[in-house]
Amino acid sequence: MKMLLSLAWRNIWRNGRRSLLTISAIVFATWLSVVMRGMQLGTYRSNIENAVRMFSSYAQIQRSGYQKNPTLQLSFPYDASILKRVGETPSIEATAPRIYADGLVSLRDISQGAFLIGVDALREAHVTSLEKRLQRGRFPTTGSHEVALGTKLLANLKAEVGDRLVVLAQGADGSLGNEFFTISGILRSGSPQMDATAMVMDLYDAQELLGMEGRIHALAMSLTRLEDIPYVQEQLKSKISEDGLTVLSWKELMPEMDQMIKMDDASGVIFLAILVLIVAFGILNTVLMSVTERFREFGVLLSMGMPSFKLIAVVLLEVCFMTLVGITAGNVLGACVNWYLVQHPIFFGAEFGELYEQFGFLPRLDSTLDPGIFISTTLSIFVVSILSAMYPLVRLHQLEPLKGMRYT
Repeated sequence: MKMLLSLAWRNIWRNGRRSLLTISAIVFATWLSVVMRGMQLGTYRSNIENAVRMFSSYAQIQRSGYQKNPTLQLSFPYDASILKRVGETPSIEATAPRIYADGLVSLRDISQGAFLIGVDALREAHVTSLEKRLQRGRFPTTGSHEVALGTKLLANLKAEVGDRLVVLAQGADGSLGNEFFTISGILRSGSPQMDATAMVMDLYDAQELLGMEGRIHALAMSLTRLEDIPYVQEQLKSKISEDGLTVLSWKELMPEMDQMIKMDDASGVIFLAILVLIVAFGILNTVLMSVTERFREFGVLLSMGMPSFKLIAVVLLEVCFMTLVGITAGNVLGACVNWYLVQHPIFFGAEFGELYEQFGFLPRLDSTLDPGIFISTTLSIFVVSILSAMYPLVRLHQLEPLKGMRYT
């Protein structure tokens, strides 16, 4: 075996220029795959983290059917019982109650439709960064009859911080609730839809306005990691299903974002697959030329009694050596680039950055050093390289000693 390894390594450098070109192609393909995949997954993760921290949270407890048909009646009691069951579940760091409703906001002779969001400011701060999105002013406090409006909604109302407006909304019992509220802050979330409709008020003020004392529509949860969502869903299922409640992940709460990520991910995978195939053809060409030009040599060795499987093993080892050298170098270079991007993300400015924000994404490129990227890249390129060498190896296996010696 030692002789075969030594022979294979020496054969690689019999035509050093061709071997270096092949190894360079493998290095480039590995490096590009690692860097592109790292930027894709890293950017996805940072955008997901930003979205869940901004408002939706990692997961929410809701009444079954509320997500598809959000009505005031599909609420549930917010009491010590639900808090105890949720608090006993590992990986859940904090919870925040929510009330959602549609309403009408009026200031002087201007009226606008609004999306009412009732929150507990103290609990919300441990689950999302909604309060940090305030552009000016302060967050509504308990019993203050204050609201924070999205920037575009505020502009449409031609209002300013400190103005008093009327909020009208249909209550859970069918009655029409109306109250005066003072604008305490301006909210800039980065989401055009939310900035145009969002009106955040204190949870108890929302319950009073909508006739929902002691009840909520959602219990938002902050988890230790994104990867803990399936575990939390499984753990809570048995605890809350009897009450007609369910746990929805961020993917179910923000299906549009999930679909956009899946589409972008699919296009990236297709591009990398094309790149790997190009490298495979390069390896096929190199190995085929290397085997063909040595037919006479192989013919002599076969006529002297060397088994064909040993010749095949030597050529296969040559492919493995070139592939492993290229993959190792590519992974190291890719890891260096990804590490740099983790420490120094690329930020987009001006119009390009605004375009990203309009679609709800952070205007920056991140990366990750997730070991899965390096493992999948290594395996895919190595397997494709071995498969690309099959045709030359089949020709070598079919080679007869006499035909090999006469080959020109």
